[in-house]
Amino acid sequence: MNVISLVLQAGLRDLSRNRWIVAYALCFFAIAEGLFWFGGTGPQVLLSLLNLVLLVLPLVALVFGTIHVYSSREFVELLLAQPVPRRELFVGIYLGLALPLAGAFIVGAGVPFAIHAGAGASAGGVVALLGAGVGLSLAFAAIATWIALHTDDRLKGVGLALGVWLATTVVYDGLVLGAAAAFGNYPLERPLLALMLTNPVDVARVLVLTQLDVSALMGYTGALFQHTFGTSLGIGVAAAALLSWWVLPLGLAGRRFLRRDF
Repeated sequence: MNVISLVLQAGLRDLSRNRWIVAYALCFFAIAEGLFWFGGTGPQVLLSLLNLVLLVLPLVALVFGTIHVYSSREFVELLLAQPVPRRELFVGIYLGLALPLAGAFIVGAGVPFAIHAGAGASAGGVVALLGAGVGLSLAFAAIATWIALHTDDRLKGVGLALGVWLATTVVYDGLVLGAAAAFGNYPLERPLLALMLTNPVDVARVLVLTQLDVSALMGYTGALFQHTFGTSLGIGVAAAALLSWWVLPLGLAGRRFLRRDF
């Protein structure tokens, strides 16, 4: 058994017994099932869950991921005392964090749609929601890992994680609205598209909304994105942007792990 499998199995066993992961999955399940129970149609449930995913999922992945990496430090130090390749150890630690988060979301949000056979929601919309949730889980778990490896102060690390969440979910929307209002007489198409790609939460929002007939809810950047790239090309661009938000922080975290003196 290689190091990745060994560390991954240890992480999965640890997190599978974690009540917060179980509560996380049950929360999405209860909310989705409750929306169906009170008469919501498939598209309505998708939109409601999208709003929840964009706010709650990054917060949980950042805070829980940062705390988990800090709490795993003694385990990491013990393994590094053995002739263990650091690269494989890092991959196992990250997957042991990211996979349970992504799996809990898929189970919690996906099972209600399977029970109700979509209830009128398009298969593309459900897949886009689950895919965006998994992408955000992987991306923000990578950011949380980098934060925890970047600073030894746990309080500072959790504070940075909360700051990233506020910046991507609250501050970003204010910046977009302020820029659109202040520079409305100037061509803002390209700057706002570039600004959208710098925020994984907005990329995930557009990725899901392009699969639904809700153009009025896409917002300024979403409508501009769909107008510029179209549906098919837009999905590819949004997916590539979300993928880059996973790969780049993970690469920075891995580089820090390889060079760090534990």
